[in-house]
Amino acid sequence: MSNEDLAHDFSPMIKVYKDGRVERLAGTDRVPPSTNPENGVQSKDVVISEEPAISARIYIPKTSTDSPQTKLPLLIYFHGGGFCVESPFSPAYHSYVNTLVSEANVVAVSVDYRLVPEHPLPAAYDDSWAAIKWVASHFDGNGSEDWLNRFADLQRVFFAGDSAGANITHNMAVKLGCERLVGVKLVGIVLVHPYFWGTEPVGAEITTPAATKEYMAGVWRFACPSTCGSDDPLINPAKDLKLGKLGCEKVLVCVAEKDGLKDRGWHYSEILKKSGWNGAVEVVEAKGEDHVFHLFNPICDNAVALKKKIVSFLN
Repeated sequence: MSNEDLAHDFSPMIKVYKDGRVERLAGTDRVPPSTNPENGVQSKDVVISEEPAISARIYIPKTSTDSPQTKLPLLIYFHGGGFCVESPFSPAYHSYVNTLVSEANVVAVSVDYRLVPEHPLPAAYDDSWAAIKWVASHFDGNGSEDWLNRFADLQRVFFAGDSAGANITHNMAVKLGCERLVGVKLVGIVLVHPYFWGTEPVGAEITTPAATKEYMAGVWRFACPSTCGSDDPLINPAKDLKLGKLGCEKVLVCVAEKDGLKDRGWHYSEILKKSGWNGAVEVVEAKGEDHVFHLFNPICDNAVALKKKIVSFLN
């Protein structure tokens, strides 16, 4: 098919053709759950809901089987990919969550939410909330998933995600703060290179090329056709009257110097401080790096430093 037949082109993520055909350019590879030979982390896949189809990959560190009487903090992870590509089962995310589980000594649930354009937003938010409620159903040790019943401390829960997954993380923390879930205590959230946007430029965005701005705004309109635009509170937390209700005690925002979304991460920390929320927020910036560099090059010095920072936050 020629480019004239394109309805949407968000390379390097996705192309959608006028006849409805969807071509995902990234994140379609899958690896099975396993026991990692290097660190002993075990993983398995679970079905959270048949209709809609929501699943997750669950991880437990080697220590949980060595000393099963001690319950461990629980990390709920939301992958990135512009709401339209990737999954917990892709090699990069499987490997990344695996190492986090090993180094932070936590149990993790990596959520497989439905993707756009087949399932426009708010499907990903709805699925992510359903996954959190499913996790909460294990608070008394009588849930459907044995690993959560036995190993997870639901009074020490963290949410984390990158890019669109960081956007989901933030929105789930706001929802939790507003609605409260019995049996779950959200301690903190980690936002890695969060996908936030807005019509008014912040920081150095005044010099951002028009094409980049249009891409950032365009991905959001594509993902959420019902949106009012880039000042929708879901993509622009500065416009969210509920921001001060963020349902955790601490927030770690990770940004990258060369990332077009960097200034949004810094801006988020500033508006959070003024929102009436009474927790602690910290921003760390990786010099010389671009968007989600840690997934593409997980062993570079900056990626190792970023992981160390997240591990100490979870502990």
